[in-house]
Amino acid sequence: MINLTGSIISGLKAYFSNLSWIDYFLTFLDIVLVAAIVYLVLVFIKGTRASRIIYGIVLLALIFVLGRVLDLKTLNWSLKHIATLIIVAIPVVFQPELRRALEKLGRSRFFKEVLTRKQVGKIINEIIKTARILQKNKVGALIVIKRQTGLDDFIESGTTIDAELSNELLLNLFFPNSPLHDGAVIIKEGRVAAAGCMLPLSQGEYSYTHGTRHRAALGITEETDAIAIVISEERGAISLSHNGKLLENINEEDLEKKLLELLKETP
Repeated sequence: MINLTGSIISGLKAYFSNLSWIDYFLTFLDIVLVAAIVYLVLVFIKGTRASRIIYGIVLLALIFVLGRVLDLKTLNWSLKHIATLIIVAIPVVFQPELRRALEKLGRSRFFKEVLTRKQVGKIINEIIKTARILQKNKVGALIVIKRQTGLDDFIESGTTIDAELSNELLLNLFFPNSPLHDGAVIIKEGRVAAAGCMLPLSQGEYSYTHGTRHRAALGITEETDAIAIVISEERGAISLSHNGKLLENINEEDLEKKLLELLKETP
């Protein structure tokens, strides 16, 4: 072991002695980029089901290194075949996480669709008025506002409306026992694109107070950058979901401020 350590140190000294300042800079840049990628991956998977799987893969990697160092032939043979299975299984197991990661990377500021101040103001005013009435009467609702990520797949799952956004229209769509009452309304470019839309349900941990609407709001905001507003049918509470996070029991003033912030407009 001592001879092995001495050989490694000697090899490192010989390697670094032949490097120029450009090589040092490129090596430093290489390390920084790899560290940044690892950090971003860890931040991305934190709190998701993928985190435990990653920890298991890291543990297997450490055992594999230990087996190589100690030359444990049976262990090395077993882990070599397990590694092949893991490589094949990763795209399947991590499909939701990989899809969200690629979708986030694909958002470009150069092609960002920007709503006008007038459109933003109208969206917020109509939603605030609608939420006030629905909350007072304890009528459940789920409203999704499109931002950069396309929602056409979810729009197609519902009934096409393509109408001007208004408080009256939203109230009619969410009227109890109406055909479109239980689905989500999707607002696209300041217009009501569709109603009765089916959204993906979040598979994460959730409170017993969270119904299907809350799980759908979390699900759509986990997969896209959309904004989802939920009015609880049981409690009449207003919640807002964005980026897979749920702000519960917010008042009209907080709802307005958050919508202004997320739609990137100033009062």
